[in-house]
Amino acid sequence: MRTVPGVASIALHDVLRGPRRPGRVIAVVPGVIYLDFGESTGEPRVIALSASGTICLPNAIALKLSPSDLATATSAEDPDDTWAGNGRVTACGMEVQVRRWWDPCPVFGPLSRVRIEHGVAILGRVCSAADDRPGLDGHDSPAALAACCAAGDLAGAVELAEGLVGLGPGLMPSGDSMISGLLLALRLIGGATVGGTRPVWLADWLAAAVTGYADQRTTPAGRGAAQLRRPRAGGRGGIGGAPLSGRAGAGRARGPPAAGRRASVRGRTDLGTHGRLPRGPCPVRP
Repeated sequence: MRTVPGVASIALHDVLRGPRRPGRVIAVVPGVIYLDFGESTGEPRVIALSASGTICLPNAIALKLSPSDLATATSAEDPDDTWAGNGRVTACGMEVQVRRWWDPCPVFGPLSRVRIEHGVAILGRVCSAADDRPGLDGHDSPAALAACCAAGDLAGAVELAEGLVGLGPGLMPSGDSMISGLLLALRLIGGATVGGTRPVWLADWLAAAVTGYADQRTTPAGRGAAQLRRPRAGGRGGIGGAPLSGRAGAGRARGPPAAGRRASVRGRTDLGTHGRLPRGPCPVRP
């Protein structure tokens, strides 16, 4: 078995530092192996083993392996012998030993409205010029969700976001990708602007709503994204999750339960000042 050093996201600390648990390979794409260790716990715990030079997701372990070496490992060994815990991951004939940790949560400095509008304009031009169209191109729900968020229509935003879970093509469905990007934008950009508490609080409620349906509606990779939208131990959020009462560091309430969460927000547009800006994913090289 080949020993490979790795740099792990701190979002995976509980899985990697806990006791050994069995897992399975759920997908192999160029440069990345996706593993799921959630069967024994009843909730998704997806780890992405990423080769050098690839962009790391917030749940990634960056490996000191080239994409071609990683592809060779996946094709040469039985992927069924998969384990995680005690500071290492065993999969595809490799023993990945965690040597260092990286924080997937960058911090934004203060942003002016002018800078945001300039960035939005550039992003719009890039998207319009792209050869590959989004997986939800032609669907009305993304634009409707954006309009609800801009208007502060919490109930409408929750209903639309729930409908996007699992929608569209891809290993992680396009709807899940869009929701993750929306929550990231609401939290990071909203939290970095003056008076941005409303979008941050809106992200809290949307994250609580969409994670409730992930197990039934989306793929294993989509459920892996949902795990990052939940608040983690100690109040550390991933790309979208944060406690809904008080500071993110307090590690208290996790939002309304799945049953009745829509009723709890129906009619609420007073998106108050709760929540604190968490930090989102960033690319890392080993």
